[in-house]
Parts: sequence; C-alpha cells; structure tokens
Amino acid sequence: MEAPARSSPEPSTAVSAVPSPSADSEHRKRPRCTSEALSDHTLTLPSPKKPRTTLDSTDSNGWELVMAQASTTERKRDPEYYFEDGSCIFLVENTLFNVHRTRLSNDSTTSFGSMFSLPQGDLDVEGKSDDNPIVLTGDTPAEFRNFLWSFYALPPEISKASENLRLMIDVARVSNKYGFKNLETWSLNTVHEYVNRKPSPILATVPPAHTYTFSSDSMTTRTMTTDTTIQSTEELTKLIRLAQLCNHEPLLTTMISHLKQLMTSSVQYAYLAMTLADELDIRSLRGVAYLEVMHKAVVVRNTKTDIDLKAMMTPQTPSTAVNSSMLVTPGVAILAEAVSAPKEGAVDKDGRLVINRTQQLRLLTGFYRLTGTWERLRMTPPAFDHASSCGATWHQHGCTQSWAEFWKEKTRIDAVLALGLADVVGRLKQVHKEYERWGSAPYMHHDCRSAARKAIVEVIKKIEDGLSDFFSESGEGE
Repeated sequence: MEAPARSSPEPSTAVSAVPSPSADSEHRKRPRCTSEALSDHTLTLPSPKKPRTTLDSTDSNGWELVMAQASTTERKRDPEYYFEDGSCIFLVENTLFNVHRTRLSNDSTTSFGSMFSLPQGDLDVEGKSDDNPIVLTGDTPAEFRNFLWSFYALPPEISKASENLRLMIDVARVSNKYGFKNLETWSLNTVHEYVNRKPSPILATVPPAHTYTFSSDSMTTRTMTTDTTIQSTEELTKLIRLAQLCNHEPLLTTMISHLKQLMTSSVQYAYLAMTLADELDIRSLRGVAYLEVMHKAVVVRNTKTDIDLKAMMTPQTPSTAVNSSMLVTPGVAILAEAVSAPKEGAVDKDGRLVINRTQQLRLLTGFYRLTGTWERLRMTPPAFDHASSCGATWHQHGCTQSWAEFWKEKTRIDAVLALGLADVVGRLKQVHKEYERWGSAPYMHHDCRSAARKAIVEVIKKIEDGLSDFFSESGEGE
C-alpha cells in the first residue's frame, strides 16, 4: 500500500543566505516528513512500462538526458526531503525525493533548469508521481540529500556548515555536476576556509601512515583502525580530487601543500601523493612525490611470478582454491586475496614499497635523468654575465677561474656527496650554502659574486619547476 502524503509547513526563505536560487513566495516554510512516520510505509512500486528520463553523466561535454528502463525495486521516501507540497520527484538509487521545482530551476543554465524547460508533448510529465520519477544516476541518496540541504537550510544551520566537511564536499561535488556555479563556489570557499585554518584540522585528523595502505586500483583507503581514521583519510583524497575537478586553485594549492608536509614523514603518504599526481595529472605534485619515494623507499613491483609462487606456497582448500588466470587478472575476487602478493601501496615483509610497472619505469627514468643532470652540472658551473667593471679590466680571467675552482671543490665535499645521487636540488642547495660561507674570494669581482649567487638560485628553481618532466615517459625531461 502506498504511504500517505505527509503534511508539513512550507520551506523558509532563509535560504537566501546561501548563494543558490531562491524559492517562490508560496514556499515560505520547510515541510519535512519525519522518519518515524515513514518507517512503516516503505513503498514497493512496479516499474513503469515506458522509458524513463534519467539524468546521467555519460556525455563528457555536459549532462544529457538519456532513456533508461527502471527495474522493479523497493523504494522509500526520504525522511528529510520528501515534501507533501513538492512539485518534482527524483529517484536516487532506491530513495524518492519530492522537492520544489522552483528551488532548482531559477537558473536556466543548470541541468535541472534545462531539463524543466524541455517541451513534454503528449507524454506524461516525469517527476509528478512516485510511479514516474526523474531518475538520477551517479549520486548516492546521502550525497543528494546533502545537496538539497543547501536549498532549505536555515541561517543557524548555514553558520555551522563549515564544521561539517563531509556535507560541504557533497554540496560542492553535486553542484559542480549539475551546473550550480554559485552554490559550488560558495561551498568550495567554505571548505577552503576550513582546511586553511592554523593549525590545519586536516593534518590533525589524518592517521599515522602505518595504520593503512592505499589501493592503486580504486584509489580507496584500506585500514584496520577506526571509522574516524577511514573518514579523515578519505577526506584527504576527496578534497584533492574535488579541487582538481572544480578547478579551484586556492583549495588545490592548500591541499597539495598539506600532502607535501605529510609525505616528508612517511613513504606511504609519498606513494599516495605520487598516485594522485598521476591520476589527476598534477605536475606540481608529481615531481616532488616521485623524488620523495625515490629517496625514502626501496621499491618492488609485483610480477606474475611473484603471485604464482605465493599461490604455490599457500595450501589450497575448497574455500581458497582459485585458478592462475584469476590470480593475474586485475580486480580479482576476494578469494584470491588470501594468496595474492602485497597490494600496491603496501610495504612488504622486507620493508619494500610495492608499486606498479608504470611507476617503476618512471622512477628509473627519473633516476637516470637526474643523475645525468648532476654530472653535467658538476663538470660545468652555472654561467653568469660578468659585471661591466670586471670585463673592462684584466681581472675577468681571474674572476672566471676563481668561480670554476670554487665550483669544482664544493661539489665534491662530504656534505654534498652524502646526499642521494639523484638529489640534484638538495646538492645544489648545499653548494649554495657553501657559497654563502665562502667569504672574500680572491680575483672575483664583488658584482660578479652576486651574479654567481643568482645563477645558482636560478638553476635550482629551473630544476624544481621542471621536476615532473624528469619522471615523464614522453621525453620532456631529456
């Protein structure tokens, strides 16, 4: 039997504090169904016999309407956002939302505004009944519920929004998906204000790296600790993906800075940074992340032989026996987990970081290019333009010779050689420190000393800016 309609006051106009479309005057209050009233009235509705309009994300150029046949499923009305006087019904997974069309359609440039403006012809208008809702895909009920919160929130709730990071992440992501630009900007700015506090709440809640490993297949976090640990780690990766998706440069810069701080203390965070940089093509993060892994870890790549040998040494029982083709196929069943090698992102029993083949090749490429760069720099000091007063006298030859002798000597000192072969930036910075302590150099003009110092700094900056190219596969770093 279908659940009875719920009576409730109409939505408030206080939502104007959030930069989203305001409602018509007829929707002044905020009606909601209570979860208690709905607990005994779960709807079981047959699937309609005609194709249904579904808001999907299959078109990379924008959100398009596609036709899909909904299957018979058990549906329930959302306890928060199924309003008695709602004018548009959405189905997200198995949850029905009945909200006010005017809330969503004030901006005709959004996906909803465009959808509502389409001519309906003689067909039944979708979204008018529980039997014929507008089906939304790609969202969860919780995410869509948080998105709708922004249209009905009261001022006291809005003022506390920055404390609920998960809420703001969902509002920003769904707003971006459906084209609510003002709402997206507001939520992203709120998130950025939160994560940019001093001290950062993100860094305070992220768990120790040894409590979890990262899966490179789905980029999800696996941990054996508390729900708080899972949530804080997921939020770290979600925020970086969200900032990149929405092209919010201040938030992305802040999150990259936080991740750089974390990866200096743990190879697993360096692995996370390396994998995210590859996934999202973040140049400013890729180079430093790969370099950090190169400095901190002994790496190993799982091969087919590793997996097969592990399987041979594991007793086969009816509950764990799997064939070899399952073991080497990505995304294998859970049964294969018992006999598989350590997952990518984990540290094996020998203390080696497990990475994939592409990452291994990039690390080897980066090592080769960086060591070659250091050899060239070691043999030839950075060039600089002599001061005019130096060039007008016989001192220029002595100035050049003094600079070359300094460079030859200081690039061989223990403090420099103690750094990794591929740590070109670290070695150059050490040489720069030695230059600052050099004092008065015979046969080197004062203005030329300043020019030489600037030349060292420029070389360091050039390598730092192009660090990502050293680990590329297309040859830009050559």
